[in-house]
Amino acid sequence: MPSWVRAYVRFVDAVNYRLGRASMYLLFVLMGILLWSSFTNIIRQNAIWTLEMAQFTMVAYYMLGGPYALQLDANVRMDLLYHRWSDRTRAWVDAFSVFALLFYLGVLLFGAVESTVYSIEYSERSATAWRPYIAPIKIIMCVGILMMLLQAVSIFFKDLAKVRGADL
Repeated sequence: MPSWVRAYVRFVDAVNYRLGRASMYLLFVLMGILLWSSFTNIIRQNAIWTLEMAQFTMVAYYMLGGPYALQLDANVRMDLLYHRWSDRTRAWVDAFSVFALLFYLGVLLFGAVESTVYSIEYSERSATAWRPYIAPIKIIMCVGILMMLLQAVSIFFKDLAKVRGADL
């Protein structure tokens, strides 16, 4: 494989590894928000921001952790025949099927960027009593989708190398 492919795979894998490891801690942030929500409900002072902030935190957790899960091959597969195939056959199938994922992520990213631009342009806010701006979470979603797209390309290069008998 060319050196630029190796550098691309190393860079994307390193960024997604660090991003995924950092996003794991968002689960503790989510637990803190939900704990605060429970505490304020007990003392009869409802915090109007907790439900929506918990939703935003969960979106960030999933969107930034998705590329890391893809990198670790922690995604769910329909495994009727896959486990019986050799590593090279799996790499062939994965290298072919990644194009469906790339198409899906490309369309998703296109829609997310359009929605984010709209949100920034018009200062879109949530329709709840708290009324937070929506743009920050949409930006996080765009970053997560972009990183997943880059990780899918990295996986494609790894599968291509495995088909050729090399390893990245």
